Amino acid sequence: MTGCSDDKCPGGYNKMKNGRLLIESVYYDWNFVVVPREVSPISGGYGGKFKYLTFWDAVLQSLFFILCLFNDFLGSNENDPKTKPLLRRIKDYVQVTIEFPVAMFVGITFWALYAVDRELVFPKVIDQFFPSWLNHVMHTHIMGFAALEMVIACRRYPSRSKGLTGLLGFMLIYLTWVFVIFNKSGQWVYPVLAVLNWGQKGLFFAVLLLLVTGLYLLGEKLNNYVWGKHLKLDQSPRKSSIKKVK
Repeated sequence: MTGCSDDKCPGGYNKMKNGRLLIESVYYDWNFVVVPREVSPISGGYGGKFKYLTFWDAVLQSLFFILCLFNDFLGSNENDPKTKPLLRRIKDYVQVTIEFPVAMFVGITFWALYAVDRELVFPKVIDQFFPSWLNHVMHTHIMGFAALEMVIACRRYPSRSKGLTGLLGFMLIYLTWVFVIFNKSGQWVYPVLAVLNWGQKGLFFAVLLLLVTGLYLLGEKLNNYVWGKHLKLDQSPRKSSIKKVK
C-alpha cells in the first residue's frame, strides 16, 4: 500500500477539491473579509490578516497541498523509499512537525474557547463580516484534512527532538509575533489575553505549548497505528541485507 497520489483517493476523498477549497478560502478571506475598526479595533491593524494563527495555518495548509502535488509528480509516494527525494523529505517533515499538530491545535483551541465564551475568541459582532462557511473551513475542515492526510499517506516520523524542535520553534515564533503586535498596537490579537493578568497569561501560554506538544505525540501514535506494520515490513529487507554484508 502506498500513499494516495491520484486525484481521488479511497473512500471518496478528493485531494484536488480539498486543496482548491483551502486555497479559495485563503483568497476569499484576504480579499473580501473586511471587519471595520469600529466593530473590532484589532481587525485591520498592525499585522493585517497575518496577526492570526488561523490565517497562518490556512496559508500553511494551502502551501502544504501544493507541496503534495509537486511531490506526486516529482517526488515519491512509496511507503518508505530507501532514498527519499528532497521534496518527499520536506513534505514528511512539514506534515508531522507543523501541518498536523498546528491544524489540530487551531481547531481545538478555537472551538474550546468558543464553547466557553465566544466573545473571548470570535465576538458575535464579527459574524456579519466573516461567513459561517469560512469559519468552518478555517477551524473545522482543516482538522479533517490534516487527519485524512495522516491516514492516506505514509511517512516516517523524525526523532522526537527534531520533530518537537521544529514544532515548538514555529509556535514560539508566532508567540513572539503576538507580543510584537501588542507592543506596536497596544492591543492583544485575541480578546482572551486582554482579560488575563501577566501571571495568567504565562500559565495560559504554557498550557497551550503543552497541548500542541501532546498533539504532536498524538500524530506520532496515529501514524504508528496506521502505518507501523508497513514501515517495519519496508525496513526489514534493509536489516537483512546489512546482516549479510556483515
